Amino acid sequence: MEYKNLLFDIEDGIATISFNRPKALNAMNAETMEELNSAIRRCNDDDAIKVVILTGVGKAFVAGADIVEMQDKEPVDALKIMERGHETYRSIEILPKPVIAAVNGFALGGGTEITLACDIRFASDRALFGTPEIGLGIIPGWGGTQRLTRIVGMGRAKEIVLSGETIDPQRAYELGLVNRVFPAETLMEETVKFAKKLSRMPAFAVKMAKHAINFGAELAIDHANRLEMECCAQCFSTHDQKEGMKAFVEKRKPNYIGR
Repeated sequence: MEYKNLLFDIEDGIATISFNRPKALNAMNAETMEELNSAIRRCNDDDAIKVVILTGVGKAFVAGADIVEMQDKEPVDALKIMERGHETYRSIEILPKPVIAAVNGFALGGGTEITLACDIRFASDRALFGTPEIGLGIIPGWGGTQRLTRIVGMGRAKEIVLSGETIDPQRAYELGLVNRVFPAETLMEETVKFAKKLSRMPAFAVKMAKHAINFGAELAIDHANRLEMECCAQCFSTHDQKEGMKAFVEKRKPNYIGR
């Protein structure tokens, strides 16, 4: 697929997807959503891709949904937009590879919702988060009310959603909304450094770890622990498990091949 609103680059097993509508502060319109959906499928299908980074071009990560495009929608059409967004963001969440958000600037509304679907969230000291939809007469519709609650807790999620206030990077870090905050000029360098670290990990074990965390989180503890056991047991079918344990015993670095 040709991308009009995204940049897609692959280097050293790391795919970097950059939102590229800087004049619109990378607002998420229908066309961009389709491109993002396609790009995530590409990352899923390409075994050479080990880690995915999402970031933005210019001053914004994603400044929210494209309100000009959405303002005159009727409920039936609005629901279709919400459904497509949920499908795309869920595909990010369950992608069997780590996805890192490198939030370089404004990440409001749909932009915050994209970051919530990512596994790891790094922010620049110029980033801004928030769910301002309430001020437009609507509520977050791409997972904001649900993922935010699971990450920061119900009370804080209500405070953020009901007030529509923006959150600076330090507050986002304190809330657990982001993992780390970096100076703007080093954000991508630090993100790529961490992505390279993940790309060197045994791929199937990474996949199983993400699966166990994602699908165990809402299970009763006994069922969640059973899921963990089964995911761990499957790792013993791989070359990388044998290599990793052999290297540990032999006191050398392992040579993982992703199988």
